[in-house]
Amino acid sequence: MRRIQGRRCLDLDTHALVQMARASSSTLVDLGTGDGRFVAQVARARPEGVAIGIDACQENLIEQSRRAPENAVFLVANALTLPLELVEIATRLTINFPWGSLLAGLLEERAFHERLALLARPGATLEICLNGGALAEAGLALEAGAARIRHNLRAAGFALPPPRAWGGSELRGFPSTWGHRLAFGRDPRAIFLAGNRLGEANRE
Repeated sequence: MRRIQGRRCLDLDTHALVQMARASSSTLVDLGTGDGRFVAQVARARPEGVAIGIDACQENLIEQSRRAPENAVFLVANALTLPLELVEIATRLTINFPWGSLLAGLLEERAFHERLALLARPGATLEICLNGGALAEAGLALEAGAARIRHNLRAAGFALPPPRAWGGSELRGFPSTWGHRLAFGRDPRAIFLAGNRLGEANRE
């Protein structure tokens, strides 16, 4: 796991990062953050908080990490194998339009579902935006894929109400480069899942 700013790799003290995230009343962790636009926008809107974007591809993050405010942190790491030290750091955990291995993890990997639960503080919000094209590539209809992911995450300790269908207007209003591309693409369909991590006393 590496912290970057533009093309520079910065020293990363994982313990200090965890302490900073836990000390903040508002800590976003965005997995598969892509170009980081979403994280940068959240950091600007909540200057008193911390916004952490994680992506496996360093090149994706160069531009936003160079221009983002100081409370935005960009890490290069595989979201499926994050360090175990990153426990209960997020008040808000987001995964926007996952595909490839990240989508496969949501669909199939129990260890990843449990890792998400560990990242989130009790009561933290979880938000996932799923798009039809990515699930079609995985061999699933949008609704069926969303239902499977919801079932997996509920088993891992998240309370997730029924999902909401999104179309072009919702995608155009979402602060994500990929969301805007989908809005004007051939398949502007998405599903939005949102809920909370349960405390141990409230687990099913």
